Amino acid sequence: MSKLNGKVAVITGGSSGIGLAAAKKFVEEGAYVFIVGRRQGELDKAKAEIGKNVSAVQADVADLDDLDRLYQTVKDVKGAVDIVVASAGFVERKLTQDATPAHFDKTFGINARGVYFTVQKAFPLLRKGGSIVLVSSGLHLKGLPEHGTYAATKAALRSFARTWAMELKDRGIRVNTLSPGAVDTPIIDSQFKTKEEADGARAFFAGITPLGRIGRPEEMASAVLFLASDDSSYSTGIDLVADGGITQV
Repeated sequence: MSKLNGKVAVITGGSSGIGLAAAKKFVEEGAYVFIVGRRQGELDKAKAEIGKNVSAVQADVADLDDLDRLYQTVKDVKGAVDIVVASAGFVERKLTQDATPAHFDKTFGINARGVYFTVQKAFPLLRKGGSIVLVSSGLHLKGLPEHGTYAATKAALRSFARTWAMELKDRGIRVNTLSPGAVDTPIIDSQFKTKEEADGARAFFAGITPLGRIGRPEEMASAVLFLASDDSSYSTGIDLVADGGITQV
């Protein structure tokens, strides 16, 4: 039997990377998925790749009006939601001495504020026994230069999960975080000016990862599925680290 048969899921950042891989996995497991992203063209491509049981909603998670419109769409189409996966994220490498208020505000606006209100605004539609998965990062466990704001936002998600796990326990809604290591997604390319630089970063992270490689989006999707499904029915408030060992040994 499919693990998500009949479930309704909202996945932000669903047009690429971990979010898109999770959306594909969810549909394979019987869910209907709303994928959310800022770029309509990328959403259209993702919807075509997924092929069935999917709606694409253009929205910026940092814009509360967009989030209201998203959940009105979910309500109109399906009436309720069982799973929320907050996967939208932004990273811009900056040493602390070079960071500007605009950099800080954009990073926290998408990664922390955006996640907070993505989840808060889902509360009225979440069915009893639902699941919330916040895609954090193994960087919240490290002190990597040029990632101070990004890592801090991911630490915030870890804190949100603990609070929400307690606030939603009486509704049987579980809240967990996933902390990936370096994963081969477009977010790596977005941090560098050239493909050569991005590939160099991939090689660097592979070299310092005990398993000797960076992760694949499909591997993270399997971890998200575990947290979203009844396979993790006795887990709430946890941080599932899937990083090839980079933060663990």
